[in-house]
Amino acid sequence: MKSYLEERIEWYDYNYRNGNALISDKQFDQLEKNLLRIDPNCDYFSKKNDLVLPSLEKGSIDQFLEGLLPDTRLLIEPKIDGCAIALQYRNGTLEKGISRKGNDVTSKIAKVKDIPKQLPIKGVFQVRGELYSPKQTPNFSQRIASGFLRAHEGFGESLSFCSFQILNSRLNQHESKTHLSKLGFSTPKDISCNFTSQVKVFRKQWLEGNLFKEYPTDGIVVKINSRKLQLIREKSNLGYCYWQMAIKY
Repeated sequence: MKSYLEERIEWYDYNYRNGNALISDKQFDQLEKNLLRIDPNCDYFSKKNDLVLPSLEKGSIDQFLEGLLPDTRLLIEPKIDGCAIALQYRNGTLEKGISRKGNDVTSKIAKVKDIPKQLPIKGVFQVRGELYSPKQTPNFSQRIASGFLRAHEGFGESLSFCSFQILNSRLNQHESKTHLSKLGFSTPKDISCNFTSQVKVFRKQWLEGNLFKEYPTDGIVVKINSRKLQLIREKSNLGYCYWQMAIKY
């Protein structure tokens, strides 16, 4: 039987994910900490701790920008061509790594030099990122990364991991990347813009080879920065229920 505290937390979380925050993030975090201390094995944490790797929507710029206010803050990041990986840490220790297909690749990614094995944090912490080969063309970067994950033997010295999202967080995109950097993760460079018309300008710069040249990219990723707006998009039934999109050629 659920405790009163667990029910209240689920209620607050449900409203937050529907764009109706009833308490501050600081207050919510404190309630979660109290529940974790009292009942760490409750259903709330069991459901929250499932490690999944959501797909990244692909489409046209106009499709993504539909319905956004003109001054919505957007972040533009490189679409690095490699292998998508989700990491899970429990009480600071790297516990699990999965690939896009859901395969357990923990033993493999533990060999990659810039994936921290220990973090100064408590509870469950989930990270999404890309395993890739620097200074390679996009196709070769992807082949090298996928080959490493499939091989029975091998070392990850030639590979890098770029993290760009905390999967189980209430932080906005900019705050998430700042927190990841402080924890020792490598994060991608980005460009912030407040006008949707600028997205096409930056896409043109990428096509001309003048943007994100330091990465093996096959496109750019456009993201809504605000966590509140992200959640509103996820709950939308208007045909564009995603807050980030890969824009390719």
